[in-house]
Amino acid sequence: MSTAAKSLIWISGASAGIGAALAATAPYGDARVIDLSRRGGGPAEHFKADLSDPADWVRVEQHFREETAGYDGERVVFIHNAGTITPIGPADRVDGDAYTRAVLLNSAAPQVLGRAFLQATAELTCERHLVMLSSGAAKTAYAGWSSYNAGKAAVEHWVRSVGAEQDERSGGGCRVIAVAPGVVDTAMQTEIRATDEQDFPAVGRFHELKKTGALSTPADAAAGIWSLFDRPFPNGSCVDLRQL
Repeated sequence: MSTAAKSLIWISGASAGIGAALAATAPYGDARVIDLSRRGGGPAEHFKADLSDPADWVRVEQHFREETAGYDGERVVFIHNAGTITPIGPADRVDGDAYTRAVLLNSAAPQVLGRAFLQATAELTCERHLVMLSSGAAKTAYAGWSSYNAGKAAVEHWVRSVGAEQDERSGGGCRVIAVAPGVVDTAMQTEIRATDEQDFPAVGRFHELKKTGALSTPADAAAGIWSLFDRPFPNGSCVDLRQL
């Protein structure tokens, strides 16, 4: 049970990249920030969980329940940032086990953990925010990214559906939005650029973005995401930071 911090914030995948930048820049002065990830080591408190493993989803759900029981702070936040681009390549050629893990992490985990957060916080009277990280890949089909494309598209449609549900609740329910941060200079981008063109025909575009300095930084992405909390987007909105 957590009663001390005015803000209780979970960020999945906060050990590096955008997640770590979000954890380091939480805008609330009295916030408890918890990283849901395998590795930890970032700026937040760590709850170890492999979010591609359904058994660990159960543990995270229980964690949500325990920490929100009797919570009397001002806001609860869950930013689901974790995802993977691996494996890159045609769906009929990539490793089956890696592909299954990607489907679980990119498509299933956001829905299952999002539902768990909503249920654990349903009786709270404080501000509630659920933010899902999306991508331009939700709308643009890239050959070689089938799991990532499909996962981000699933995230956005889940947000639209659940945002509509929450909007019907008295008081507005939990605010649920998705945000595409743009092309950010993270380890994922390094992995993309290291891919053979046969596996990812559009790889040249990403080399050019790096070469021309067109990538944003994790800190810039984090600032943009936190700024959304003060913007009056309708519940269920899917926002692209590059279009703001």
